[in-house]
Amino acid sequence: MTTQHNDDPHRLASAAVVVGTDGSEAADLAVRWAAETASQRHRRLRIVYGLDLAAAQAVMGSYNLMVPAVIDAMRDQGAHAVRTARRLAHDIDPGLTVETEVSEESPAALLIRHSKSAYLVAIGAAGEGGTISHLGSTLLAVASHGHGAVVVVRDTGTEQQTRHLGPVVVGVDGSPVSEAAVGAAFAEASDRKTQLVAVHAWSDLHFDRFAGMPNAIPDRDVAAQAEQTLAEQLAGWQEKYPDVKVIRKVYLSGPSHHLLEWSRSAQLLVVGSRGRGGFRGLLLGSTSNGLVQYAHCPVMVVHSH
Repeated sequence: MTTQHNDDPHRLASAAVVVGTDGSEAADLAVRWAAETASQRHRRLRIVYGLDLAAAQAVMGSYNLMVPAVIDAMRDQGAHAVRTARRLAHDIDPGLTVETEVSEESPAALLIRHSKSAYLVAIGAAGEGGTISHLGSTLLAVASHGHGAVVVVRDTGTEQQTRHLGPVVVGVDGSPVSEAAVGAAFAEASDRKTQLVAVHAWSDLHFDRFAGMPNAIPDRDVAAQAEQTLAEQLAGWQEKYPDVKVIRKVYLSGPSHHLLEWSRSAQLLVVGSRGRGGFRGLLLGSTSNGLVQYAHCPVMVVHSH
């Protein structure tokens, strides 16, 4: 078990829950999720909107952006989005402390900057595999380059995306980043007063795509090795969080497939930003990448300290 640093900025009492908005329905869903989290954890909520003036200037030309009406219209749109989001947050908890920010930065740069000191950063995504309109590719940029915990709340058109029942599910692969995810998952399960399902797949290969391939591991030695990997990564955390009941699930292969299936009943899915075998420069692994775009519940991507 990795020792938690006392100077971890994400755990300070002053650390806020930060959520990005663009005024879309998907962003509104993320705002409501973030407001509920901030209220339950007794933390401030900070709602941010990135104007991305540099990109607008590249598209429209410096002359157009010098016209006050253009800049004013962009700022008015941002101000309207954060006002609406503030009202949504206060619908969740009228007493919640809500701060808003409209920045000239791009949405990705803005959220990544805040992620350095935020309790967590939440971002919305629309539809299956889609991202919200104004934030666009911000989803993968923030999930890849953010700090601490980044939660992706995808609008699937049903209320099931933000369910309050079901377990917290964590993907475990034995990597250092996975250990950070395990710690975050235990904390979430404890805060939510629910059980934790720890999922480990012995192989990253997608044998599950072939008919007749078993979910269980037929080789006893391999099965024992997989169980040991899971046990080692959970060691210590169960002692720290004795209130959390842990269910261990070991599969032969296909971590993405099994985690996606678990997301149908989970209230939160927790994964590391990059797992075993990931390229050094690859900040978001293939499993995490797929889950933030297709999971049926919010996905927390955890970056190691």
